[in-house]
Amino acid sequence: MKKKAAAPKFERIAPDERRSRLIEASIACLAKGGIQGFTVDNICREAGTSRGLITHHFGSKNALLAAIYATIYGKVLENLDRAEEAPASLDDLIELMFSDTFLSRDYLNVWLALWGEIAVNPALQLEHRKNYALYRERIARAISSVARARGVTVDSYDVATILISLVDGLWLEQCIDQSLLSLMRAKDLCRRTLAAVIV
Repeated sequence: MKKKAAAPKFERIAPDERRSRLIEASIACLAKGGIQGFTVDNICREAGTSRGLITHHFGSKNALLAAIYATIYGKVLENLDRAEEAPASLDDLIELMFSDTFLSRDYLNVWLALWGEIAVNPALQLEHRKNYALYRERIARAISSVARARGVTVDSYDVATILISLVDGLWLEQCIDQSLLSLMRAKDLCRRTLAAVIV
């Protein structure tokens, strides 16, 4: 008697988990090849899924990019939430902002790809504006708390804008060529800049 062929095994994954896997696979593709590596074929190969799942879960590649941005910024904001309770010092704040959870050399291509697409991708632009506002709000609150403890009045939103731009620029510079700027030196420059404002 001929044996019945075994039924194919399918991995049952909840929609949220499948969506998360596609996002993580997309981040991996961006990390490896920048925006040029962000193709449907590469993402599906990385995630081990079919092409149709990207459309099913996100609607388009542009919407997927926006979801990636939201996911990465979510980690940024979670990290900063730890500073909400007790931003004991400017040093603590700067260490949090340079956290290798999201500002590591592994993420260089990811950030460059996302930053480069913001101006031409309306969905990503909206996501950026929303998350940047939340990010600046948290940084501003931490700065305001430190300034109050020192008996100083500052425009915390302006200082937050300066600090965010400084961290982004210095991180990018030291990722490009560490022989020109070390991470330690980048953090020190941020401390000195803040110290000159919150005195």
